[in-house]
Amino acid sequence: MTWPMLFGALSLMTFQLTDSAFVGQLGRDPLAALGFTVPMQQLVSGMYVGLGIATTAIISRTLGQGDSLRAQRLGGLVVTIGACLALILCISVWLLQTSILNFLGAEQALRPVIRGYWVPWLISAWIGALLYFGYAVCRSNGDTKLPGYLMIATSLLNIALDYLYIFVFDWGLPGAAWATITAFGLGALIVYPALLRRQWLRFDLIQLHLARTIRQLGSIMAPAMVSQLMPPLAAILATSLVAGFGSAAVAAWGLGTRLEFFSIVVVLALTMSMPPMIGRMLGAGELENIRRLVRIAVRFIVVWQLVLGLIWLAASGLVATLFTKDGDVQDILISYLLRVPLSYSGLGVCMLMVSVNNALGLPMRALLISTLRLFACYLPLLWLGARYSGLTGLMSGALVGNLAAGVMAYGLYRQGMTYLRQKQA
Repeated sequence: MTWPMLFGALSLMTFQLTDSAFVGQLGRDPLAALGFTVPMQQLVSGMYVGLGIATTAIISRTLGQGDSLRAQRLGGLVVTIGACLALILCISVWLLQTSILNFLGAEQALRPVIRGYWVPWLISAWIGALLYFGYAVCRSNGDTKLPGYLMIATSLLNIALDYLYIFVFDWGLPGAAWATITAFGLGALIVYPALLRRQWLRFDLIQLHLARTIRQLGSIMAPAMVSQLMPPLAAILATSLVAGFGSAAVAAWGLGTRLEFFSIVVVLALTMSMPPMIGRMLGAGELENIRRLVRIAVRFIVVWQLVLGLIWLAASGLVATLFTKDGDVQDILISYLLRVPLSYSGLGVCMLMVSVNNALGLPMRALLISTLRLFACYLPLLWLGARYSGLTGLMSGALVGNLAAGVMAYGLYRQGMTYLRQKQA
């Protein structure tokens, strides 16, 4: 179940890196504008990923109980609620853009570039949310191939259209967002008819006893969404810290964040493939199998991410030259790659523990892990590093904070498993 998600997520990260590489050729200002967009992109995606977690947990558990008709209606309910929430969030970001940019510390000279990009970007974010909900319903029903293949197809199309729209049509930075709109829109036109043909979606929602069902969905969705919204909140605060060091620092930080997404692609695939498996095992009372599955995944993540961190360290000069021509941005990006990627093992373990605890029906524990990771480990060390050693210290703080978060998250997961064993007994 993980392989299709791995290649799908890898393709998504590839097109995002390609976006950054193309935009980097346009100059420092468009790249900085993209950097200021990253935390808001994480905010929108955090909302729909949180709802996707709840979707997987509830629908897989319902299927385990043999109630396929209710599972179909739950799929329809999730798509309806998700589309409305995503639309409200995107409109809110547009209406509050001045306050958001003030908070992030965006320079006045950059604001026209950012505003010109945010209109098509917010449209692409809403279409991307719709597409993700379709993927979540597929995964809940045990199918990771369709979403995996569509992720690959839409990403390849996005890369091709990036060059066409940005350079051939000369649309500049907004062309990157219009390429995403086209690719994701075509993906949605494929996935939703497939869901209806397979009878995985029904919209006769009145049969669900809506009030009770929405409360059930909300009991998992609300903590999961808040948990997923924690990283973008931290990204906003981190970007505001980095903005104090100038636009070159923001541009390099934005590039580093994109490289981080690419580096944790295997972890992202595991967070999408493991919850349906854990949900079925939990329904069958197989806690020991869950423990073994999670232990294998954690060991793999630690080794894999350490190897990737060493690769980024060795290739830091080449990568910086590839993604930007600006000398100042190159120097800061090299400093980033020498430090932060070495902590991705801790970050990966923390992300997996959030997903696992949600699948175990412990959403508040997952929320606690996200909260402690950001506000007890990551952001305080980021601030301390910036205060005492400038931009280099800030990056060292990110390194230590991510590693500490991984240790903390695994300890809280083990406590949760102990609680479930006692409850089962």
